[in-house]
Amino acid sequence: MGLLGTISEVLEASSQTTKRGDVTEESKGAYWCHDCSERIRDVEVGGEGPPSCPSCGDEMEFERSKGTTGCAC
Repeated sequence: MGLLGTISEVLEASSQTTKRGDVTEESKGAYWCHDCSERIRDVEVGGEGPPSCPSCGDEMEFERSKGTTGCAC
């Protein structure tokens, strides 16, 4: 069972690395500052409108919604 056990361990370890913790709200995307490469998930933003970048203060841009390919989260 050496080879089979090793494969099982690798698969288990790879599935653990993709877990992102407890998610209580479904994210529709994230806000990005392309100049600073800062990212804030939409579920972490309170209030109306896009947040300001924590590094430079510029308005961040919302990218990727549930209907697009890829994941911003």
